[in-house]
Amino acid sequence: MSYVALSGLSAAQLDLNTTSNNIANANTFGFKESRAEFGDVYSNSLFTHAKTTPGQGVQAAQVAQQFHEGSSIYTNNPMDLRISGTGFFAVAKDKLTPTSNELTRNGAFHLNKDNYMVTANDEFLLGYQVNPDTGDVLSYEPSPINIPKEFGKPKQTSNIEVGVNLPAGGDLKDPTLFDYSDPETYNRSTSSTIYDSMGQSYKMTTYYLKDQTQANTWQTYYTVTDSAGEKPLNIVGGDATAPTGHVGHTMRFNNDGTLASLNNGQNIVSEQLGAGANPIDLNGADITQTLSFGLDSATQFAAPFELTKFDEDGATTGFLTKVDFDENGSVLGTYSNGEAITLGRVGMVRVANEQGLDKKGGTQWDSTQMSGAKIWGESNKGSFGTINSGTLEQSNIDMTQELVDLISAQRNFQANSRSLEVHNQTQQNILQIR
Repeated sequence: MSYVALSGLSAAQLDLNTTSNNIANANTFGFKESRAEFGDVYSNSLFTHAKTTPGQGVQAAQVAQQFHEGSSIYTNNPMDLRISGTGFFAVAKDKLTPTSNELTRNGAFHLNKDNYMVTANDEFLLGYQVNPDTGDVLSYEPSPINIPKEFGKPKQTSNIEVGVNLPAGGDLKDPTLFDYSDPETYNRSTSSTIYDSMGQSYKMTTYYLKDQTQANTWQTYYTVTDSAGEKPLNIVGGDATAPTGHVGHTMRFNNDGTLASLNNGQNIVSEQLGAGANPIDLNGADITQTLSFGLDSATQFAAPFELTKFDEDGATTGFLTKVDFDENGSVLGTYSNGEAITLGRVGMVRVANEQGLDKKGGTQWDSTQMSGAKIWGESNKGSFGTINSGTLEQSNIDMTQELVDLISAQRNFQANSRSLEVHNQTQQNILQIR
């Protein structure tokens, strides 16, 4: 009888410990509650009567983890990730050996000094490389996710496409009086930024004036501003020439406001910009790079002046300004040069039998023969869940149920203690019989 009571005490203690551990981790992100499971101990032999043989007590079968989902907590940090549905994040202690990794549901990540996404224990979040153009995963071979602080080499501006509506009722101007420093000599102006091969930026301004000498005709002229001030940009073969020698475009429109003709497709040239770099050559001699300025989308409708399109291909070096994640787990980096780049995709892992995972602590698990091999995939595909940014999965602890279990385990312990006490008292009574 004493051994039965002792096994009951041991089981009740294990139950108390398990419940206490659950309560202690109620606020641990991604924690999964444990449940102590027991089995009875029974044995007999050829010389025992099965109908009258009592059991020999209780034994712990296992402490099983329950993998149902916890509730969400919303944060303002885009690197806080939650998996809604099946799957785990994969993290590696060594970025050079990503194949040695463990699984977790705790999605509280941050950037380390080298801009790798890591856990609170400095373990590296694993993901996949993607095609930068299509965003498709290139291979399910995991590697640490790195978010570069800088992106892209400087790109010299080569092409600018502009769409603009020039008002049909605009004031007429004398083209012989055009002076970009005098606002009275033109109707409107627009500005854009262009770059040389070193990423140095310059302000480029386009001036529009409605020609009073020709119906439905507008003249356009260009200037650039650098550290030396504003200076004219001339068009090779342009057909609009100011008295100062400033050469621009002539745009003629049909009566319905559509563009009839434009001396376009020529290159803007003038002084060289970007000393010490491979310059935007804006001088007719030794042209190494040219700047094409397209106005094919221009219109002349009875509407206010409006810029309807602006596309250019130049860029300076970009510095990281923002990180986002979409529902597919794609890592989206936004940079100061206007580039928005898909940098990679968060990897996801599942196993055939979650109950067979080996607990490693720190809300992490590893695969075993009982769980089956790791199956790699990505968010929102197949049987994998969806990754949500700016939210974390809380522990799946039900505090009310845990307190009830705690009371039950305590009573169990007390009952087995009483049983042991009664057994001891009975023995004492037997020994005192004379």
